[in-house]
Amino acid sequence: MTLSRRDFIRSAQAVGLFYASVSVTGCARAHSANIGLTLVPDPAKRLDLPKGFSYTLVSEAGGVMSDGFFRPGRPDGMACFAHPDSTEKCILMRNHENWNSVPVGSPFGKGNELLDRVSESQLYDRKKDGSPFFGGVTKVVYDLKTKQMEQDFLVLTGTAANCAGGATPWGSWLSCEEEMLSPAEGPGKYHGFVFETPSSSTGLIDAIPLKAMGRFAHEAAAVDPDSGMIYMTEDSRNGLFYRFIPAVPGDLAQGGKLQALAIRGWKSAVTNNWPEDWGGSGPGRIKQGQEFDVDWIDLDDVESPDADLAERGHAAGAAYFCRGEGMDYGLRPGSNIGEIFFTCTQGGTAQTGQVWRYTPGDAGKLTLIYESPGADTLDLCDNLALAPWGDLVICEDGKGSNFVRGLTPDGKIYDFARNAHKDEAEFCGACFSPDGTTMFVNVQEPGYTYAITGPWETLRV
Repeated sequence: MTLSRRDFIRSAQAVGLFYASVSVTGCARAHSANIGLTLVPDPAKRLDLPKGFSYTLVSEAGGVMSDGFFRPGRPDGMACFAHPDSTEKCILMRNHENWNSVPVGSPFGKGNELLDRVSESQLYDRKKDGSPFFGGVTKVVYDLKTKQMEQDFLVLTGTAANCAGGATPWGSWLSCEEEMLSPAEGPGKYHGFVFETPSSSTGLIDAIPLKAMGRFAHEAAAVDPDSGMIYMTEDSRNGLFYRFIPAVPGDLAQGGKLQALAIRGWKSAVTNNWPEDWGGSGPGRIKQGQEFDVDWIDLDDVESPDADLAERGHAAGAAYFCRGEGMDYGLRPGSNIGEIFFTCTQGGTAQTGQVWRYTPGDAGKLTLIYESPGADTLDLCDNLALAPWGDLVICEDGKGSNFVRGLTPDGKIYDFARNAHKDEAEFCGACFSPDGTTMFVNVQEPGYTYAITGPWETLRV
């Protein structure tokens, strides 16, 4: 079955899913050229922003949610959906990257006294000591007019290290486990899967892994609405770039085929630009702006009980990418060509990050569009989002001060926000409201979700 682009877009419009082709009034074909923005120090020492911009603290980890559970810690990847009943509201689907080793941030209380409210089908798994895993997803309903959170509640639980993910055109959030645990390590089940969480959920759903999408150190996902294929990154120094071809587009539970990208004419490529004695292909092996033709290799045994999927794929010819993380799909303003952008957090000669673009098609193209020259410019690029005006908004996960930075189509970097909190934790989960007026972003520690508003037109010309 093939789903046409029109069918996908109609489905997206039905649920109000925001794609980055949305424009703010009067700014449809513009992009940022206002490089060198000055960030104004925040007296509250939370978030430094350019003049005229302000933030609202949407929520903080640890508080009691609308369903009575505690708000889990370590908010990470996130997507924004239109509210089905009001244009003045929106829905956030928010990951919580709680690893097996993280001792705090449980939604069930310090002694897990609320766990009896969760059925076995809703709790994906338990740890070796019988306590629950508490990675997962929360849903937030936010009022754009009053700038207040209306409610938030638990949707998925019992999973491990839900780092990033991706929105689908049919209104769900694909939440991805980054931690690959096996029963031999203590838990009752294998981890390292994708879980689909509908934005229409009104409470906890049954936790069902989409095993055909592969078991690996999942990071982000993005759906190409032209084909229904899902692209995925892997957070490993020797990770692959994957695509999943669903048997039934829009119904991922029906299974499908998993493939990995290979660079045509360069079997088992290593794209990190590291020195050869560090396991790289040599500094400058790939030039910024260099474009490659690609092929796709079918993968087998994708549930990978031995956690060797990337190794086997590379041996078959697939390319290695260095810590693939954030990813987004969108149409640049003024363009009808959909593109997929993704980051490699430790790629590049300076090991501080690469940004790639994949253009789907009968002959897909892969391009290195930016390589960080050093941490002062872009430090460990992580989650990213395509902004309504066509720039990429990139979250940092580096050492010291972390920034949200912008990357223009012509390759210029600028600062948009700095985490002024003393913990200096990473930014994650950047996304925009359906009307383009609000940017949401998480700070993982101590667990803040922010809504940012202001004169977006100053970022456009």
